[in-house]
Amino acid sequence: MSMSFAMILRKMRTERGLSQQDLSERMFVTRSTIARWENGSRLPNAVMIARLAKCLDADFNTLINAAAQSDESPNVIIVDDRKIVLSGALPILEQAMPNAVITGFTRPSEAIEYAKLNRIALAFLDIEIGKTSGLDLCRTLLEINSRTNVIYLTAYVEYSFDAWSTGASGFMLKPITPAGVQEQLKNLRYPFSFGGTGK
Repeated sequence: MSMSFAMILRKMRTERGLSQQDLSERMFVTRSTIARWENGSRLPNAVMIARLAKCLDADFNTLINAAAQSDESPNVIIVDDRKIVLSGALPILEQAMPNAVITGFTRPSEAIEYAKLNRIALAFLDIEIGKTSGLDLCRTLLEINSRTNVIYLTAYVEYSFDAWSTGASGFMLKPITPAGVQEQLKNLRYPFSFGGTGK
C-alpha cells in the first residue's frame, strides 16, 4: 500500500539527516506514525502532507501526487500550547486508539483549519491555550461538526462546571494517563471504532 509515497518520504527524510524521531517531533505526531507512513501501512491526509512538505522543505505536489487520501482511520486531535504536553500525550493516545490518526496542535487556529478539512472524531482540548479559551475552541469545533467528541484537559478542577455547559463528552485532569484515557473513551457521546482494548 502506497509504497511510492513511503519510499519518497523515507528518501527525503534521510537526505535531510533527520531520524524518524526528529521528524515526529517537528510534526507533532509519534515516531511510530512516521514509521507507518514509511513502511506503507498508513497514509497521511492532505493536511499532514502539507505539514510534511513544510517540515522537510519539500514540494507539496510531489508528496500529494504520491499519496491518496485515506478516510478509513478516525481523526483525533489534541490541542495544548505546551509542546512537552503534546510529546507526552501522543504515545498514550496512540496506544489507546491504534486505528486513529492522532495529530497535535499548539495553536487553536491550526486545529480549526484542520477540522474544516477533516472530520474530527475526537478532540482533546486544554482549557487555557495561551490567550484562547478551550471552551470557545470546543464551541467552534462543534459548529464545524456537531458530532465531534470533546474531552477537556486541565490542571484545574474548578473548570469542570463551565466545561460541561459546552457539550463536551468528558473532562480529564492532567497529566494524561492510559487508564484515564480508557475511562474517557467509554463515555463518548458519539462512539467510533478506534481499536485498542476498549473497542
